[in-house]
Amino acid sequence: MRKFLLLFCIVPLFCNGQSEQSSTVDSLDIHIGQMIMIGIGERKTYDDNDSFLRHLENGYVGGIIFYEKNIDRKDPKGSMRELVLGYQKKSMIPLFVSIDEEGGRVNRLKQKYGFLETRSAAKLAKAENLDTTKYYTLNAVNNMFQTGINLNYAPDVDLATNPNNPVIAKVERSFGRDPNEVAKQAQAVVETHHLMGVGTVLKHFPGHGSSKSDTHFGVADVTDYWLFEELKPYKALLDSGMVDGIMTAHIVNANLDDRKLPATLSDKIITGILREFLKFDGVVFSDDMQMHAISKQYGFENAVKMAILAGVDVLMFANNVPGYENVTVKDLHSYIKQMVQSGQISKERIKESYDRVIKMKEKLGIQNANYINDLEKRLK
Repeated sequence: MRKFLLLFCIVPLFCNGQSEQSSTVDSLDIHIGQMIMIGIGERKTYDDNDSFLRHLENGYVGGIIFYEKNIDRKDPKGSMRELVLGYQKKSMIPLFVSIDEEGGRVNRLKQKYGFLETRSAAKLAKAENLDTTKYYTLNAVNNMFQTGINLNYAPDVDLATNPNNPVIAKVERSFGRDPNEVAKQAQAVVETHHLMGVGTVLKHFPGHGSSKSDTHFGVADVTDYWLFEELKPYKALLDSGMVDGIMTAHIVNANLDDRKLPATLSDKIITGILREFLKFDGVVFSDDMQMHAISKQYGFENAVKMAILAGVDVLMFANNVPGYENVTVKDLHSYIKQMVQSGQISKERIKESYDRVIKMKEKLGIQNANYINDLEKRLK
């Protein structure tokens, strides 16, 4: 039975997803924990002696992200199932187990590991048939469903406004130039994920399609190229009521924020445009905070503070950028708590994000009392 059910006298929150914890458990620690999305380094197999498990047991982690490096070539599916199930059983609150699985170039669960074939957004759009989109998306969702992954950073709704964009159009990550067509394709992708209870995260807000550089390596300024219509796919999908989460871009756009802050760190873009103008009250995920557009320009501590104050709910430290020092759960959690205790960030701001994350987990069934038991039956 779920660990949090056994602890219902100590942590009543986990039975209903809303009420406050007793003084036995520091609710601030739990609230901060749900804001942390962390990469698991080079781990490929489950180890019951892994020190990382203590963070899960203490509720200091809200989610993990998988990369291809976390796939054990000897037993790709089996080892991943064991790892996911082991982590979920240890976690005080069920985890977002996430992945970038767009298809095409951005594809971790490859055919060479025994997974079903997927295709890029550009190829799906070129087919001009939503049934084709749904077919290959269902392949991707099946790959995730059978390994216990419950959240996908897809679809990419960036417009292909710059056909030479090195990180979007040129690598076939966009459904095209027409915002209506992009929205139509993206809706089919989201609907197909929901059929099997896998959540989706639209990206990269407020639009990365016009960029000329890659934010993995430095600042991408789209001030002279960004178009208002890049918001249209978000508006269309929000109107459909199907949006689970939205990921921010690290792009700079002086037309939207005259301070030239990257969107991830900008309250004018996240709170002003996404929350107030587009009326989105769901979970905002940051893109990887270790990408150089953020890490080299703002540093760890300042970037974390700015992102939270801007309105980001889940901070991603994927520990996957080459040459960048890994960020530990302990350091990240401790620093956020210090900022709250010093008054730089309010407890109310942290609680806002916590409530949104729990609501999203409830929507996806991750907070269901039978979630872990059902997961174990599926993965065993």
